[in-house]
Amino acid sequence: MDEILVPTLFDYSLSDPVHPDQSISYEQAEHLFSFFQNHPLFKWNDVHNNCEARADALCIVLDAWGVPNFKSWVFSGAFLRNHIGGLKQLWNYHVAAMLQVKEESGTGFYVIDPATADHLQPLYRWAERVTDYPHSYHLIKTSDQYIFPGGIITKDNWHKRDKQNRKWVIQGLAGINGVSPVGKAQLCFQKKRIRITSERFNALQKLNPFSAP
Repeated sequence: MDEILVPTLFDYSLSDPVHPDQSISYEQAEHLFSFFQNHPLFKWNDVHNNCEARADALCIVLDAWGVPNFKSWVFSGAFLRNHIGGLKQLWNYHVAAMLQVKEESGTGFYVIDPATADHLQPLYRWAERVTDYPHSYHLIKTSDQYIFPGGIITKDNWHKRDKQNRKWVIQGLAGINGVSPVGKAQLCFQKKRIRITSERFNALQKLNPFSAP
C-alpha cells in the first residue's frame, strides 16, 4: 500500500497554550471575517508582502475590541526543519490572525485570512491550503508575538510586539515593506500616505464591529 503523507503537521513544541474561556461564537467569527475582508485598510491582494503587518494589525484591533485572538503560523519543512516540504507562492512561512471558537463538540480554531480564502478557515485547512508539498508545520502563538528570530526557532525566543514593529505594521498597511531596500526608499516619499494610514488604523480600533449600522 502506498504511504499517504498528510500535507501539514501541528508543531506542539513551538506552540503557545490556549484557554477555552478565550472563545467566541462562530457567528461572531464570521462577522469579524466579513468586516476585515471588506475593509479598505487591508490590502488582501498583496499576497507576497506584509502578512506579518496584516496579522498584527488585525490582532491589535481585536485586542482593542476585547476579542480574544491568537496568531496562526505555517512554515515550510525546508525552512523550519531543513528537509523536504514547501509552501505555495514560494513562501518560507505565512501568518494570519486566528480566533478560538465555541463549538458543540468543544473548541475550534479559525483563521482570518482573506489573502488565501474568501471564508473563515479551520486552522488545519488554512495550513493545508497554503502547503504546496509535504510537509509544512503549523502552530499557534499568542498575538503579541510579532516575528520569529533569525537562526534556531524555539518556543520562547520570538520577538514581541514593540514600537519598531508597530511602525512596520503601519507601513505594511500603507503597502510599503519597510524592511526591504525598496520599501526603505519609499519611506522618504510616502510620509503622507503613512500618516493617513496611521490615522485610519487608530480610528478603526475605536469602532464597535457588533453595533447596529
